[in-house]
Amino acid sequence: MSIKSVLSIPFAKVIRKQVYKWANNPHKTQEKVFQYLVSEGCKTAFGKDHDFISINNYEDFKKRIPVNDYEGLRSYVDRIVAGEENVLWKGKPLYFAKTSGTTSGAKYIPITKESMPTHISATRNALLFYIAETNNASFVNGKMIFLQGSPVLEDVNGVKLGRLSGIAAHYVPNYLLKNRLPSWETNCIEDWDTKVDKVVEETINEKMSVISGIPSWVQMYFEKLIDKTGKTISEIFPDFNFFVYGGVNFEPYKNKFEALIGKKIDYIELYPASEGFIAYQDSQTEKGMLLQLNSGIFYEFIPADEFFDENPTRISLKDVKIGVNYVIILNTSAGLWGYNIGDTVEFTSTKPYRIKVTGRIKHFISAFGEHVIGKEVEKALNDAIVGTSTNISEFTVAPQVNPESGLPYHEWFIEFENEPDNLDELALKIDASMQKQNVYYFDLIEGKILRPLVIRKVKKGGFHEYMKSIGKFGGQNKIPQLSDNRKIADVLQNFLKD
Repeated sequence: MSIKSVLSIPFAKVIRKQVYKWANNPHKTQEKVFQYLVSEGCKTAFGKDHDFISINNYEDFKKRIPVNDYEGLRSYVDRIVAGEENVLWKGKPLYFAKTSGTTSGAKYIPITKESMPTHISATRNALLFYIAETNNASFVNGKMIFLQGSPVLEDVNGVKLGRLSGIAAHYVPNYLLKNRLPSWETNCIEDWDTKVDKVVEETINEKMSVISGIPSWVQMYFEKLIDKTGKTISEIFPDFNFFVYGGVNFEPYKNKFEALIGKKIDYIELYPASEGFIAYQDSQTEKGMLLQLNSGIFYEFIPADEFFDENPTRISLKDVKIGVNYVIILNTSAGLWGYNIGDTVEFTSTKPYRIKVTGRIKHFISAFGEHVIGKEVEKALNDAIVGTSTNISEFTVAPQVNPESGLPYHEWFIEFENEPDNLDELALKIDASMQKQNVYYFDLIEGKILRPLVIRKVKKGGFHEYMKSIGKFGGQNKIPQLSDNRKIADVLQNFLKD
């Protein structure tokens, strides 16, 4: 063992002890964050517009701060982009994280000198918790790869602009730099196909120990390595023992990954967002990710089934319950107030507070009143393939409201790595799980409003071709796993298997 790996274990245990100190005092921790945010917010244009000076408690806060999405804060963000100071947070931000989204184009999410360190420390701590739990730090001696966006940043009125992962690349600590791949030059390549080919070239003969990225894009990297060598990933990289990922539910990809890797490995789940680093997996034996209560974010929650009501219930951490699907609302040291990032979460534990991401509040199917959510389609697919040799590369679901004949149905577009022996049987299993999970869906099937779901086979690489066709091919772009319209489904018809 190297000195670096030997020293990592006691250091990891110190950090774990520090984190659990605030995690075990959650309400006191969140109250301190709340007071800090309101105090600093008083000095801003947003704070003056919303009478922050009169806020004494959470009830006062709710009366003054509406729940916003990006469009709700856009007028303030536009002022910051134009160069104005003290708008949503004191001074000017360090960065804008550019994300795709909204009806009116790209989003510019501010990242401040107060919020940026929390992104870095959370990523570091996730790895340290793994070391502390396993007493294994051998991976620190190997090479590490984080498949991410380009670190090239633009300048917008004195503020740097780029993708969050590209911004984070500027904060890799010195002790990891010599272990990190790919090269800076390769990271700067914008075209994703070209970039992955170059990453393969640079890593194929290296001792890789940590690989991280969005599963669908890492899968592409793995497949190219296997095509080039004819070996499994564990044969190419024998020191590779865990995978770090975030942004999607990994379960639908797990079988495929383990087939590509050739052995079972550990996984570390992260929940990073441009708006703030929300949670990370703190244990290999507990479900869910540890909610970051001490990172300059005050959290609010709205039950997902009330979100579109006129006056939905809006609560702080102390009133949440395990097993309820919530829309997560952020108030941050980057000046995002009452901010709905669009995600839904569920608590798996309250001692300490751990969550799992269940989907997107805007990504649901309710064309017939069924209100199917991401968690349900992911579980249904996993239920259907567990214990089989069927592997899924990618999938999405959409309603078919106007079929050429017969009753309407949910249409599942699936790209298989290993196809099932019987597609009809797989469809029945998925449908049975959907009916079991969602009583509205069950009632619609029983009442002959809907017929059971239909599977369409997408050709190999079809989803990647689809992403290219809409100009969103690259490491941070994800396909919604369900939608309430046919926007994706209609284009995917061009990429079906004959």
